[in-house]
Amino acid sequence: MSDNYYSGKTAIITGGASGIGRSIAFGLGRAGANVVVGDVDATAMESMATDLSAEGISHRIERCDVTSTESLQALLDTSLEAFSQVDLVFANAGIGAGEAGPIWGFSEKDWQWCFNVNLWGAVNSISVFMPYLITRPDRTHMIITGSGNGAYTVLPDVPIYTATKAAVHTITENLHYQVQMGGLPVVVSALFPGPHVVETGLFNSGRVRPEEFDKGVIGNETGINSVEDMKRMAEEFGINIQTTHPDEVAEMALAGIPNGDFWLLAHTDESKAKIQRRADMIINKTTPVPESVG
Repeated sequence: MSDNYYSGKTAIITGGASGIGRSIAFGLGRAGANVVVGDVDATAMESMATDLSAEGISHRIERCDVTSTESLQALLDTSLEAFSQVDLVFANAGIGAGEAGPIWGFSEKDWQWCFNVNLWGAVNSISVFMPYLITRPDRTHMIITGSGNGAYTVLPDVPIYTATKAAVHTITENLHYQVQMGGLPVVVSALFPGPHVVETGLFNSGRVRPEEFDKGVIGNETGINSVEDMKRMAEEFGINIQTTHPDEVAEMALAGIPNGDFWLLAHTDESKAKIQRRADMIINKTTPVPESVG
């Protein structure tokens, strides 16, 4: 990747104060970009502001709730006031609802919260940012964070999350097709964190659960509130789970964007095998069997 591609550009990153968003922000900032971080986690935002300032990265940190188009519009307005233009948008905000057990026993609040953030957050981001991005004379980018769990694999342990990410990917791909058909100057990319379980706070999303979706449960019903919890629980069953640091995801994504890549995706032999098994299952009409998490 050439640092020159990002130098002087401005990027908006939703869910940018922690995890993958944070790593993307630092990667862009170190490459000379202005970064505008939107988030709802006040503690993470405060830490982000301190750390970006310490590196001398040009930035703005704003509270942004992706379930609200008004909040997203305010983030865009702030970005334009501060830096005059926006070149890249990372629709990255996402949560895990922490559901556990059979689908028919899930709390309605889990469904509503996860769809509000993961699916409607992506839809709202497209609705707010695309009308601006298509007006730019130069090439711009809309990058939407999805998940292999939903896009090309279905893991039965988190059905709500899987459903949201399956929908997010179909929307992302359709957006890509529409941009192509319209000859618009926006490059749409689908970002898939991985190739292994990413070391983020997704399992501790309850820290930002709104009061309206409170179901009276502390932590996740699965008992997994961190990647470390997942690894420890898996080890009890003799399963070794490999992990990926968010910096690795950011590096992969930022290397592919200048090339205009749609698929921002790192594969392993196992992930390719899972995709092949799914394709073969559909083509041959065989009965599905669940994939493993590892």
